[in-house]
Amino acid sequence: MRWELDWLENRARLTPNKNAIIDGETNKAWSYEELNNRSKSVASWLESRGVKKGDRIALLSPNHISYFDLLFACGKIGAIFVPLNWRLSNSEIKGILQDCSPVLIGIHLRFQNMLTGLQTIDCTPFFVGNSSYEEMIFNSKCPQLLESISEQDPLAIIYTGGTTGKPKGVVLSHQSIQWNAINTILSWSLTETDVTINYMPMFHTGGLNALSIPVLMIGGTVVIGDQFEEEQAVNSINHYGCTIILLVPTMYHMLVQTEEFNRSKFPSMKIFLSGAAPCPLQIYEAFQKKGIAFKEGYGLTEAGPNNFFIRPEDAQEKQGSVGKPMLYNSIKLVKETGVEASANEVGELLIKGKHSFSHYWNNQQATTETVKNGWVHTGDLAKKDEHGFFYIVGRKKDMIITGGENVYPLEIEHWMAAYPGIDEVAVIGIPDEKWGERVAAIIVSKADHRLDEDELRTYCEKKLGRYKIPKSFIFIKELPKTHVGKIDKVKLKEMSIGIQEARGEQ
Repeated sequence: MRWELDWLENRARLTPNKNAIIDGETNKAWSYEELNNRSKSVASWLESRGVKKGDRIALLSPNHISYFDLLFACGKIGAIFVPLNWRLSNSEIKGILQDCSPVLIGIHLRFQNMLTGLQTIDCTPFFVGNSSYEEMIFNSKCPQLLESISEQDPLAIIYTGGTTGKPKGVVLSHQSIQWNAINTILSWSLTETDVTINYMPMFHTGGLNALSIPVLMIGGTVVIGDQFEEEQAVNSINHYGCTIILLVPTMYHMLVQTEEFNRSKFPSMKIFLSGAAPCPLQIYEAFQKKGIAFKEGYGLTEAGPNNFFIRPEDAQEKQGSVGKPMLYNSIKLVKETGVEASANEVGELLIKGKHSFSHYWNNQQATTETVKNGWVHTGDLAKKDEHGFFYIVGRKKDMIITGGENVYPLEIEHWMAAYPGIDEVAVIGIPDEKWGERVAAIIVSKADHRLDEDELRTYCEKKLGRYKIPKSFIFIKELPKTHVGKIDKVKLKEMSIGIQEARGEQ
């Protein structure tokens, strides 16, 4: 089945001279033929170092072409690619390396200072992003490709960026990565004319699998972005003629406030996509005012991450909806009772499809808890309207139970985010002797506004039931974020409880 799985080899045959990758920092471009040759050279080099089928190859690097080199090289010889979150501490990275035990670890020169702290790990380091790495690619021969590879074999392990507990290694097979790409291409109507710039971290599924792999599979062009800077992002989107882009809500929050965004007409763009977390409705409005198509999606490392499709016109009419399930996956919502939810009822989101993950590395218990009868239990709550459009309500663990009533923070966050003077807001539950939990709104004010709690309560009363109105308003300078731009509600809850205790509000 090797040639069925090695789609890059076939893509390089079909469009050898088409630009596959462009480095957004240096403007260096690689054609599909060059990209395939690079991966074959790296595969040969890995074989020369004794790498066998099933061996793990780790990478600690900013967004860089070595991600594609190593992913595709591992695919050719049956090894397993493990991209590492460089924003973690040395001890956290060591924990991941001890869990997956790679035989080799590539380290970008930018992170060579981290090597000392990793020396106790039994794996051999090599550097990427320097002349010796390019020399190695240039001098390597074609790989022997001795191993038989099936679509069920692991291709990558991506460690979850969860905010609680030990990161789990999500094992993605050739099948899951390939079918996510096929499903995305067909459901989203991607073509070889599509160009995207990727600012999402490539150690994350959003950086590798959401758009990069689908765009490459169909023969489009991926521009590698490094650090996201909102003004430069607008210029780069226009410079490279991007047609589609995926950013997280935090990036959009910064982007829409720039003069560059206000001035640009984005002539090449077909669609802006938002992912990783629910998007505030004022982002929709910023794009609507400019007449530019915008929509959001939903995904997770364990499934896809792409699962839904919505037309831009439907996204404007049904703001906040992620749309309907894509062509090759199934979705259902299940209530606490185990019964499937009806229209407009909230239930846990379950996903099934060939794009789903295989298992958690070295963690059978977590695998059993997450995958039941072929369905991935996401831990996310959602509802479906009478027309079949899905809306993400929030994380199951984030739901607030106050006085016996269920409160979904996202509903309150959407309403409060539209209030003049609020820059960002997050809603959490804080332990309360009387109510069990009380609703608390954590607010970042805009620089030129001073907010009044009584005014905020009055504003909330216009839309929200009394039990949903925050009993506490806490003002801070900045919301803590995870490495992919999600609001870190675990850290936020710890901070808020500390603030409340200091105030004597327990």
